[in-house]
Amino acid sequence: MPYLTPTETARRTSGAEQLGFGVPGYAHPLLAPTEWAELTRPGTPLHWAVLNIDNGPGARPDPHCLEAAGRLRNARERAVHGEAPQDAVRAAGGRLLGHLDLALGSRSFGELIADAQSFLDWYRVDGFYLGRCPAGRGDLAAVRRLTSTLATLLEHGDHVEERGLLVLGLGTHPHPGYAEAADQLVTFSGPWTDYRWSQVAQWTAAYPPERFAHFVHGVPRTHLEEAMRIARWQGAGTIFFTDRDNQHGQTDPFAALPRYWDEIVSRIGPDISE
Repeated sequence: MPYLTPTETARRTSGAEQLGFGVPGYAHPLLAPTEWAELTRPGTPLHWAVLNIDNGPGARPDPHCLEAAGRLRNARERAVHGEAPQDAVRAAGGRLLGHLDLALGSRSFGELIADAQSFLDWYRVDGFYLGRCPAGRGDLAAVRRLTSTLATLLEHGDHVEERGLLVLGLGTHPHPGYAEAADQLVTFSGPWTDYRWSQVAQWTAAYPPERFAHFVHGVPRTHLEEAMRIARWQGAGTIFFTDRDNQHGQTDPFAALPRYWDEIVSRIGPDISE
């Protein structure tokens, strides 16, 4: 199949490595209470979830988002520091990331840093998701300047107990230099009809699976196993698969739970507490 690149140059996972979820941004907690509640369900293999109020932190703290952020933070505390901590992948309560919209490089450095500071001050985020991140060589220096500054902000935050997480929402394979600009790259975001025939860039073979994430919508229940096999072969450690699509009035297929949420959670993290 097209997604199986030459084995002598492409790094693949063995299949034993544990996949986990990256949630690119559910709807507002007031509109999607079930979705946000599921993120704190014990045993859910959550790596991180993105908080996006209004293409950023919004104009002022939102009480519903404050509550959702607090619940996720508390779940992580229980999972990591509890009496019987689970391993980092299976534990519910992944990191909360603030959404920064780079608008393909058109937003100013000052605006983005101001948004980042608001996320830190109001919601005590654990890192940032850089949405609509440019992928070309010409934008690399600006992105690296931004991620370097964000890393410094996270390092000096008085609430951050561990190194902050930076994820680039690219949606495609960028220039290889972007791999050194952040902790994780989203190298695919799109429909299942494209994903099942996609190919991985060979330069990704030099990096472990935790450096890459794939978001795929329109994945039928009957093709879940195939989708997870593609992710493993292409070396992605973080995924979000959904059967929802951007048709029939759904403007964001990732804003709600997939209808097979329980099934995919059980496939990835079988030790679920009911």
